[in-house]
Amino acid sequence: MDEVAPPGRIGFVGGFEPRRCGIATFTHDLCEAVAEAVPEARCFAGAVNDRVEGYTYPPRVRFEILESDLDSYRRAADFLNFNNTEVLCVQHEFGIYGGPAGSHVLALLKEVRMPVVTTLHTVLQQPDPAQRKVMEDLVRRSERLVVMARKGAEILQETYGVPAAKVDVIPHGIPDTPFADPDLHKARFGVEGCRVLLTFGLLGPGKGIEHAIGALPEIVRRHPDTVYLVLGATHPHLVAREGESYRLNLERLAENLGVREHVVFYNRFVSAEELAEFIGATDIYLTPYLNEAQITSGTLAHVFGAGNAVVSTPYWHARELLADGRGILVPFRDPQAIAVGVCAYLDDPALLARTRQEAYQLGRETIWPAVARRYLESFRQARTDHKLAPRTTVGGWKLGRRSYDLPPLRLDHIMRMSDGTGIFQHATFTVPNFHEGYCTDDNARAFILCNLLDEPACLDHLATSYLAFLAAALDHETGRFRNFMSHGRQWLAGPGSQDSHGRALWALGVGAGRSHNEGHRRLCAQLFDRGLAVVESFTAPRAWAFSLLGIHDFLRSDADDTKANAAGEVLTEKLVTLWQNCATEVWPWFETCVTYDNARLSQALILSGRADALGIGLKSLRWLISMQTTQAGHFRPIGSNGFHEKDGARADFDQQPVESNAMVSACLEAFRVTQDPFWSVEAKRAFEWFLGRNDLGLPLYDYTTGGCGDGLHHDRVNANQGAESSLAFHLSLAEMKHVEPIPSPPTRSTL
Repeated sequence: MDEVAPPGRIGFVGGFEPRRCGIATFTHDLCEAVAEAVPEARCFAGAVNDRVEGYTYPPRVRFEILESDLDSYRRAADFLNFNNTEVLCVQHEFGIYGGPAGSHVLALLKEVRMPVVTTLHTVLQQPDPAQRKVMEDLVRRSERLVVMARKGAEILQETYGVPAAKVDVIPHGIPDTPFADPDLHKARFGVEGCRVLLTFGLLGPGKGIEHAIGALPEIVRRHPDTVYLVLGATHPHLVAREGESYRLNLERLAENLGVREHVVFYNRFVSAEELAEFIGATDIYLTPYLNEAQITSGTLAHVFGAGNAVVSTPYWHARELLADGRGILVPFRDPQAIAVGVCAYLDDPALLARTRQEAYQLGRETIWPAVARRYLESFRQARTDHKLAPRTTVGGWKLGRRSYDLPPLRLDHIMRMSDGTGIFQHATFTVPNFHEGYCTDDNARAFILCNLLDEPACLDHLATSYLAFLAAALDHETGRFRNFMSHGRQWLAGPGSQDSHGRALWALGVGAGRSHNEGHRRLCAQLFDRGLAVVESFTAPRAWAFSLLGIHDFLRSDADDTKANAAGEVLTEKLVTLWQNCATEVWPWFETCVTYDNARLSQALILSGRADALGIGLKSLRWLISMQTTQAGHFRPIGSNGFHEKDGARADFDQQPVESNAMVSACLEAFRVTQDPFWSVEAKRAFEWFLGRNDLGLPLYDYTTGGCGDGLHHDRVNANQGAESSLAFHLSLAEMKHVEPIPSPPTRSTL
């Protein structure tokens, strides 16, 4: 076979400088190194933004992806395809892409037509189900995988079954700096005559710096001229959550231990040139990290390759790089061991000098030009593999096979309907109806929406109001949730319906299992526990179903919770028994009347984890779809003006948005469990009901307001845009944005 030429157009996707994170720095440095190695190639990058306003990028960045916007990943794929990109190098870390476990990046990889080389900055040995699914899809959609340590290759083979031949071990690149005596750089920082210890990188609790500070009293006792430099800004995400509390705790610890004069904090993000100066002034580098499963450390690679002696805890990368005496490994969370390791070097200058020389020599294999050459070999191999098993060509881009454009997220009406108490129930046209006040049902739906969306910061104030409403709704004496509240914040009745209680539990389970806000998670877990006890006595099937949905999400946070698991088993059995006592071959349903929120009964059983319940859930849902799909091929939910009695005529109107929302959710859960595209097609069919694929050909969703009409009558759309209906649309949209591209629904004749 002819040798494949180097690619002429190389795309890189990841963070990119000036964004301040390790992945951004790596993507920038790799892109520049490859561009320098093959000047005739056109290297460009796509930058992933963690904020809406983005960053001021250099010309190398040709397109941007908003972390939480699924459509921007698909637009990026279009850009790469239409610009004839010959190979794509993706930087993968679970924290930089949107969606569950960073699944949004798959929307890009599923649509690009060039070979993909994915650099895995983290390889989890014990992934949760969502992380495993994402990793398996990454493996399937990448021609080559790059890891930076042999341990990563081992995990890929043992945990994910990746063939060894598909994996390239390429070390983390480092700048090519001259080997120099640290004393030549120390005057710049006012530490001449001192022994300098250094830790650098974005600051956070996982760095274990408190244990290095804990080692200082013993180190200083033996070497009073020691100074410990802690270089780097606090991680911006940590600052957003907790401010500078971690750094302040470290400063207080140094003061309490009497080593305040021996610790210097440089609280800023330094340039590459400044960093080289700090590293040049360092005698010993410390990485007291706490997580063994860290498979890549760019900071460790950098200082080791620059010729520094290292004392480190034995996380995977350090264990591999510092083996055979190339550094000193110490146990996790052991200040005394750190002190012994540091003093072993400071007590023996000859050992320190020899270790530095050997590290520098080994580091010549990992300077960026050498790393770039190895990436180019991986790119060549990826193109060869791609020729042997090419991806779908342009024919696969036809409209029926591609994801269609979903409406953009627009929460104007949801915000308009909300105040500091919660969300109002009803609207007169687009204006909140104060007279009707608030209800628990809608505040539960609104809180679920906030937790499904990928914009936690901007929605935090709304989520807080909705959760506060749910907390106030719980009557702690009875363990029941009240439902209706006046505009004057007066509860209008005693315990609400069983359904409203179930919806409240559902929302609290979602908050406990998904919220980005620790205070919200803790309160949700507390309220969920208090509201769970009564549901086993309920007689309403939808209350059982809503509670089961909440239990499923709650168990994300604590899979072994005894009470939640027991209640889930009881409620699942109730629904199964209900089905067995009612269902026949011609009426495979739970009740003798199909009423409202119907698909939630099926969805709850699909999620139950029991094989018999799953079978019932899928069978009942398939029958419900057949009842609600017209000959013309559009979704027609059972009307609320009479519902559908067994052996009787069904009501076609008034059609309610909650029915479409329930069908979208249930079908997407069926798709996730079975991977049968039938279900994803049906989810799209139900969603398009909102957009005008319905009996009247009229959209219920209002693109100008972000609201949704309260129903479809026989002759018109209900022009009032209440909370239940508008939330039904936005909940459906949020779920649709998290699924794979869905083909167009077939007509009835092709079902």
